[in-house]
Amino acid sequence: MSTTTVQAGAQAPAAGRRVTPTGRLILPADADRADWLTARRSGIGSSDIAAILGISRYGNALSVYHDKTGGLPLESDDSEPALWGRAFEETVAREWARRNRSVIRRVGLVANIDRPHEMCTLDRRVLECPLADGREKCAVEIKCRDKMKAGQFRKGVADDVLVQTLWQAIVCGFDHIHAAVLIGGNDYRQYVIRVADHAQLVDDLRAAGERAWQQITERRPPVLAHDADPDVLLDLYERLHPDRAGAVDLTRDVDTQDAVADYLDAHNDETEAGRRKKAAKARILAGLGGAEAATVLDRPFVSLDETRREYCDTKRLAERWPDAYADCVEDRVSRRLTIPRSVREEHNA
Repeated sequence: MSTTTVQAGAQAPAAGRRVTPTGRLILPADADRADWLTARRSGIGSSDIAAILGISRYGNALSVYHDKTGGLPLESDDSEPALWGRAFEETVAREWARRNRSVIRRVGLVANIDRPHEMCTLDRRVLECPLADGREKCAVEIKCRDKMKAGQFRKGVADDVLVQTLWQAIVCGFDHIHAAVLIGGNDYRQYVIRVADHAQLVDDLRAAGERAWQQITERRPPVLAHDADPDVLLDLYERLHPDRAGAVDLTRDVDTQDAVADYLDAHNDETEAGRRKKAAKARILAGLGGAEAATVLDRPFVSLDETRREYCDTKRLAERWPDAYADCVEDRVSRRLTIPRSVREEHNA
């Protein structure tokens, strides 16, 4: 088998051309990122299907719906993890190719020929598979993850990677996908995900993608389960409505009224829990006396550990170094949920 790792000078396939057994190219890998963000709205991608199933850190079925229907701005993930993930992608891809004595090539955005709403962006297509006789058609998915996520890969690929790679296989007609994962910047692992090993999940993915695309085309927002990640939802609603104004009548909206009641109950519980925590801490300090630690049966039980954090006196900074203050300190607007006292008193009565 060839030891060439990357076809650096290979001619890129043209848009519209079949590039996999069941997929055609929508945009090449070197397309403008804004064009790629726009084009991917015309279908369900591999990261979208993970969000639809509720196993993504970056979204859920509702955020996918609003993205595809144009409710969210075309935004690229410019976070530090995403930035370094893109920076290391080529390095990890080349290392996979070197270790597997294989040939890989960038492709781009691909759509299934028979079901155009099924789409994916292949990190790399494998031209000479290291398995069998090398003629199998497949791809390799590149992932860079924080070291705290290492446990998710102990028994195989993480759930979101499994779903994404299976979706790519569905779109492209591959019977397997490789995954190259760099954890914590220095822990390299690789896996093979075979479609035949996940037949039921593949059927579920197809059904979930079809259902989500039907909701999108019919403009029917999905109804999320009550245990949906609240952090994802809060971020979604901030992005959906960055400029709020006016008032809405909730007289007939019983669900939102109930949510206000739940919020007040949680606030009361949190306040009471805070009091109990402080009272318990006072009792612990009384038991410690002048000591900084305590043991039970010669085992460490509780301690007071000294911590430090940087603090900036902005008032003094503004007085002594006004230029530095103006350069480094900025006002950031945020919104605080406020419930009138009369409503709170009526709820607590």
